[in-house]
Amino acid sequence: MCGNNMSAPLPAIVPAARKATAAVIFLHGLGDTGHGWAEAFAGIRTPHVKYICPHASLSSPFTNPLCSYRFDIISLSPEAEEDESGIKRAAENIKALIDQEVKNGIPSHRIVLGGFSQGGALSLYTALTMHQKLAGVMALSCWLPLRSSFPQAAASSSNKDVHILQCHGEADPLVPLVFGCLTVEKLKSFVDPANVQFKTYPRMPHSSCPQEMMDIKQFIEKQLPPIN
Repeated sequence: MCGNNMSAPLPAIVPAARKATAAVIFLHGLGDTGHGWAEAFAGIRTPHVKYICPHASLSSPFTNPLCSYRFDIISLSPEAEEDESGIKRAAENIKALIDQEVKNGIPSHRIVLGGFSQGGALSLYTALTMHQKLAGVMALSCWLPLRSSFPQAAASSSNKDVHILQCHGEADPLVPLVFGCLTVEKLKSFVDPANVQFKTYPRMPHSSCPQEMMDIKQFIEKQLPPIN
């Protein structure tokens, strides 16, 4: 846990309606908190699944790196420099959160990791560089960070055949659809292409929509079925 006076708040959690046998960890975008996404998941919840929506630190990511998953976005152009150390540090923090759930009794292969925008970028990078096997990844309105380091960075990952749901709004002005298209092509070059779904939504800006939430619900139910 975070151990100084600048601790990030505890995650927003939607508890399972019965005994939790699976979990979704979902990372919000820049300048947001986990509360809105927790509310969205409460509307599509599956009874045996626990939903965990951590809050990134609102302070600088360098103030208290143990309690933040934020990293600096320098530019979104394809040739832009990226905050490599911040991304890697943030990924380690998410892996620690997954480890905590495993200690709580939910195995990693019963965990779906996901996120929106910056959180989606981080969920992709984390999943594709970790040694524990995940049930799936949901990458919404985002991009693959440090993409020039792949597929080498994924060489030792346990998630080369992970199921990925990637979603993007066709009217996104902040992370244009072309970033989603470039990302899905890159993913298919080192993840089993049959396991990568890419869904786009007409007129959807940098946000979510009811159809996307239904697609998310179906993906979660397929990757995290109930167990007896």
